[in-house]
Amino acid sequence: MPDSETLTVHVEAVKYEVSIFPQDHPARRHFKIELHHRRGRWAVVDGDACLGADGTWAEGVEPYGRGEDWLTSHRFDFDTAKRLATEAAPRLVRNGLSATKILAEDDE
Repeated sequence: MPDSETLTVHVEAVKYEVSIFPQDHPARRHFKIELHHRRGRWAVVDGDACLGADGTWAEGVEPYGRGEDWLTSHRFDFDTAKRLATEAAPRLVRNGLSATKILAEDDE
């Protein structure tokens, strides 16, 4: 085992959150999309769903058994993943409530 003087420690950002709510807003935990770094590309994830290039959500986030075409349409470079997540964040709906409606009610 290398000693602490020769050991290299790696620190990497492998997950980001995207939301229309600030970090301290109580609704943020329900209305956030995550960008996950996976095998050199980025997945846009909402719970157990993964966003495709066509803007639709697919159940499941792992590519197992789905083929290369699925992987190509659900993994992106960082800028594309961030853009897709930013576009999708205002459209999130939970239990019939939209993120934008909650945010608008906060402003009233």
